Amino acid sequence: MKTRFRNRVVVVTGGGAGIGRQVCLRFAQAGAWIVALDLEQAPLDALVNQLSVKHNTKALGMVCDVSDQDAVGRAFDHILDQFGGIDVLVNNAGIVHRSSFVDTELEVFRRVMEVNYFGALYCTKAALTSLLERKGQIIAMSSMSGFAPLWHRSGYSASKHAMHGLFDCLRVELADSGVHVMMVCPGFTATDIQKNALRADGSIRNEVFPWFGNVASAVDVAEDIFQGALKRKRLLVLSNVGRCSRLIYRFFPHLFDRLISARVSGVEDQKS
Repeated sequence: MKTRFRNRVVVVTGGGAGIGRQVCLRFAQAGAWIVALDLEQAPLDALVNQLSVKHNTKALGMVCDVSDQDAVGRAFDHILDQFGGIDVLVNNAGIVHRSSFVDTELEVFRRVMEVNYFGALYCTKAALTSLLERKGQIIAMSSMSGFAPLWHRSGYSASKHAMHGLFDCLRVELADSGVHVMMVCPGFTATDIQKNALRADGSIRNEVFPWFGNVASAVDVAEDIFQGALKRKRLLVLSNVGRCSRLIYRFFPHLFDRLISARVSGVEDQKS
């Protein structure tokens, strides 16, 4: 198991920062070859340099908007040309909004769905033939919003529910193919995704998020993802808040709605 990912090609979307960056570093530590996709070249160049110098591994950083189907197709064609195949796809790229449903413009719902759901769909479609040939792995990043309702996350939650539907079905269809599918639901993690959350009008909030419970580090989350991939886990829920929310909402949904959802969402003072 210690050498399972050595010289394997790992593609990580949203790999330039946060959890994605740490996932790249952790798989590189295990000897994997890394392809990181993100929206800006500078952080990708810094990552590739670190991977090459510190881990002495093959690495490529590519600008790619995963919500652009044609751009995804070109990026994955280049990956296949350069590396010959793909062994692990980590669908990590994502955005979030923090705004009430009634105030949120339709374009915000569309943008969140395009990145979180269609981005993962496009990348998975583009990589699937190679993953089937290599009996590889698909890792899809979700959140507690994928199984429990949170205030001011209606569009984000919808995108994560859609991801669960897509990848749970895909797991069933690929059960006999050798391709493994793992869903990951991190808890609150110290990254910039909440700081960069969209407002109701689509602008960037650029505000500090009022965290609830313990905040995980991206390094620890990446380690959990790596270990889950090693063991070919089906689902990783990576926080006590997430695990409790999942159970309470499943068995006591009214209790969750009344007493917990707003508090976990960080908007308890805005309840009407």
